[in-house]
Amino acid sequence: MNEKPTRLGRGLAALIGDMATVEGARVTESGGIKRLPVDFIIANRSNPRRTFNDEQLEELTNSIREKGVMQPLLVRPSDDPNIFELIAGERRWRASQRAGLHDVPVIIRDVNDKEALELAIIENVQRADLNPLEEAMGYGQLIEQFEYTQQDLAQVIGKSRSHVANTLRLLRLPEDVREMVSSGSLTAGHARTLITAEDPATLARQIVSGGLSVRDAEALSQQRDIAGTKKPSASASVRDPDTVALERRLADALGLSVSLSHGDRGGKLEIRYKTLEQLDGICLKLTGSN
Repeated sequence: MNEKPTRLGRGLAALIGDMATVEGARVTESGGIKRLPVDFIIANRSNPRRTFNDEQLEELTNSIREKGVMQPLLVRPSDDPNIFELIAGERRWRASQRAGLHDVPVIIRDVNDKEALELAIIENVQRADLNPLEEAMGYGQLIEQFEYTQQDLAQVIGKSRSHVANTLRLLRLPEDVREMVSSGSLTAGHARTLITAEDPATLARQIVSGGLSVRDAEALSQQRDIAGTKKPSASASVRDPDTVALERRLADALGLSVSLSHGDRGGKLEIRYKTLEQLDGICLKLTGSN
């Protein structure tokens, strides 16, 4: 599994024209884009997108009834010559079924599981269709199943390595906090402040109910001064919120845990890493090397 990932982040438009030959299914073709019966298509088992807003889906259904499917679905052949698996476009496929369409425009790509997952993530990220947790789960799937490094992912999807690292950190949250992120009640910025907290679920509920800003959430998480958690002793000093906010910004930029302390005679910046890959990333950022 040491195969280097292909750079697929150039956009789906570049994929038109590079289509597989279809032998078993009854397919019509016009202008280089094929049309395939809706019943010949099955959902993508590895689609990183898990949630579909019913109201938005109904709006798309009404639009498709009036104007048809404007953007082709991306599919790949399956073991059954009459069946194709979705790579990207599941929302359009679902809405087409609701609208009662017989067939839909498709682009057919003969790709393996790894490439199919890459394309699904890229298409959804480019369209901003994934919530932060779905994006993190997609990245985690590529790492777990295909042994990607964070740098590999950044190259493939066209994002920075720090974005990939910060997104993956969301997977360390407990399930109930993840659900808040998926539903949109808790933003990714708020959620990242809870990753090292002793009781992230309680903190998350307090952030949502209080309508706290990310900066307020950072200070709250750092102090842990909420019901059900250990309160700081009277002798313990309350940390400067600006210092806490700076620590968080540095941690988000590096994708690593950062602590900062300073006083009249100077201070100390501590960056903690677990792997040599992370150390290499720090060195590259500090030296400005490519």
